[in-house]
Amino acid sequence: MRLPAPISLASSFGFGDRLGLATPGHIAAVKGTGLTPIFAQQSVRENARTGRTPQQVMDDAKRAVEAAKWDEPWGADADHLKTVDNLPAFVEAGYTFFTVDPGAYVDNAADTDPLSVLQEKVASPESPYGKGRDWNELSAVYLKQNSDKAFGAFDSVTLHRAAVKYGRAIQHVAGMYHRLSQLKETFDFEISVDETDTPTTPLEHYFISNELTRSGVRFTSLAPRFIGRFEKGVDYIGDLAALDAEMARHAAVTAHFGTYKLSLHSGSDKFSVYPLMVKHWGGRLHIKTAGTSYLEALRTLAATEPALFERIWALGLERYPTDRATYHVSAEVGKVPSGLALPALLDDFYAREILHVTFGSALMQFGTEIKSALVKHMDDYNANLQKHFRKHLDLLK
Repeated sequence: MRLPAPISLASSFGFGDRLGLATPGHIAAVKGTGLTPIFAQQSVRENARTGRTPQQVMDDAKRAVEAAKWDEPWGADADHLKTVDNLPAFVEAGYTFFTVDPGAYVDNAADTDPLSVLQEKVASPESPYGKGRDWNELSAVYLKQNSDKAFGAFDSVTLHRAAVKYGRAIQHVAGMYHRLSQLKETFDFEISVDETDTPTTPLEHYFISNELTRSGVRFTSLAPRFIGRFEKGVDYIGDLAALDAEMARHAAVTAHFGTYKLSLHSGSDKFSVYPLMVKHWGGRLHIKTAGTSYLEALRTLAATEPALFERIWALGLERYPTDRATYHVSAEVGKVPSGLALPALLDDFYAREILHVTFGSALMQFGTEIKSALVKHMDDYNANLQKHFRKHLDLLK
């Protein structure tokens, strides 16, 4: 059996599997596309909500890979790691791709702070630049070299803003990287700043990449927070022309370094965005999906076990106000159209988001029933997964 291995800069696609049953459908979908798949992918947050361990996620993926006789490269992503304490369990389970989420260290207020406040924050003892590092040296790096005009040039305000907004996050990522380097010799390393309140400007993207490089961090991919809304399980919400123009500037940053690929998180069902990803990053991109496979499981149940689905839906409506707290979603329970036939409910914007973010509650209450029903209807589940992911993957060719 082929084991997971680092993917490096090859274009790749992450398939989240919250139930441990989706990998056969993922394999059927990705076969022949030329994209390198990540079959084992789950975050600490998802593990907590599904009741699975990193080892169980890995073992489920391995069993499917062996059964399908998959003999091409594949990876395993320890997703949205937040502390060094998260690392050992994934290292021991054989993960090859480590995504660090330093969102707790990003200062979102920096986007609107006046320069005087930014200067105070930079000089504070909590700032990476307030002690042991000369701000004049940082200014020399970013103000006296004129940045590539394709993504702009720093002035005193934009440099202070970038340093305040991302300085502590960069420091945290470097610490995570160096600790991981002590635990594992070779691995893919990704930085994810996509789950923040404010977009990452192209200049801030440059600052993050350059500071990480200066800190000795060798990273495979970076996921910025783009403009617009990348909500869970639905297409992009925003001005595509503006996103296209902004992506062009981000692409100038990645081209400047040439050492990593661009990663798109919350990539589930972002069909309007995929052509832009190919346009700007071609054969050097990573797409990450997660909950859309769970939604296809619910689509399968809606058609084959409608009574079970009705109970899941009722629980979702009840739990959504609470479970949505840790996700970027905008669905409102009162806006779900009435009278939709069950499978059609899985195509409604509001219903998809409600079902997506309440998966933990559903699995806690109905997990055994859900998995038993899907095992009973595996051919239907695999067919739904293959059809749905082909819609994604065909846009990335």
